[in-house]
Amino acid sequence: MIEGGVETHCEALYSLMSKDFDFLIFRRKPWVRSKQQWLHIKFIDLPSTRIPGWECLLHSFLAAVILCFSSVSIVHIHNIGPGIFAPLLRLSGKKVILTYHSANYEHDKWGNLSKLCLRISEKIALRCAHRIIFVNRFQMEKYSHAIRAKSVFIPNGVTKKHPIETMDYIRSMGLVRHKYILTVGRLVPEKGYDLLIRSFEMIDTDFKLVIVGNSGNAYRWHLESLVQSGRVVFTDYLSGELLSEVYTHAALFVLPSFSEGFPIVLLEAMEYGLDVLVSDIPATHLVPLEKEDYFVKGDAYSLAERLQQKIMNFRRRKYNLSAYNWGKIAEQVAGIYSELLH
Repeated sequence: MIEGGVETHCEALYSLMSKDFDFLIFRRKPWVRSKQQWLHIKFIDLPSTRIPGWECLLHSFLAAVILCFSSVSIVHIHNIGPGIFAPLLRLSGKKVILTYHSANYEHDKWGNLSKLCLRISEKIALRCAHRIIFVNRFQMEKYSHAIRAKSVFIPNGVTKKHPIETMDYIRSMGLVRHKYILTVGRLVPEKGYDLLIRSFEMIDTDFKLVIVGNSGNAYRWHLESLVQSGRVVFTDYLSGELLSEVYTHAALFVLPSFSEGFPIVLLEAMEYGLDVLVSDIPATHLVPLEKEDYFVKGDAYSLAERLQQKIMNFRRRKYNLSAYNWGKIAEQVAGIYSELLH
């Protein structure tokens, strides 16, 4: 699919879903990278503007209109933005499921008007959905009894990872095995990469910091302006064997986010057996971590101190991730589909 937690979630979920269901998935044409196909999945790639905010609104409206005149029985909406069209779908007789990934209005990239629109979308989506799936149980617990009564907590999952022994790519980037810190994700302000760079520049180490994420946006340029040493490496977007190689040979994975739904990249790092360091936010308490794995959210000095400690005490770890099996998660979601159909 494309880079991002929701897209990763959908690709993993629907590819494993029971063949008893046929799926029609709408994608934004400018962002589609994968050409992989599945027999039970049909893709419709709609044209889309790249204007922030309008991009999601236009795509969701076009998809909703097409679905209203289709024979589809259930519409599964991912996240609150597209949920603004849930009433239209219900009026056309569709059963509506909402997966609540994250509270987008908490993200700094949106202006006040956009945040207001997202809050309105959230209210509409939560009220109109027949069933709601929360990937974060702490988020679910914030809402009224009426919302929780039709909701269920189903976490994100992680696929089995296989370490890669080759080091050609990391060597081409000037990296040494077990001598770099890794972070992975979209380069957006709420991910806290600026905080991570400032904290990393505070410590005296021969380690490097590797930031894997999309390029070409204003935030990326801002991050580059914060680098005072030659120890920070930007790789742009990675996938497949290259991403696996970077995960395999890292010494530490850091998630400096201010806000998350349920970070799949953290599960991936844990699957590779990496030591981890994460901001103390509700989402990072959804997985089994130790007290020493947290730093104070938004505190550069707390992060710098923990980074230094982690570097000095390098270790590989084994986590119990049995609760985050995509196969089991797909079965739970399929159960909700069957319930609504019958």
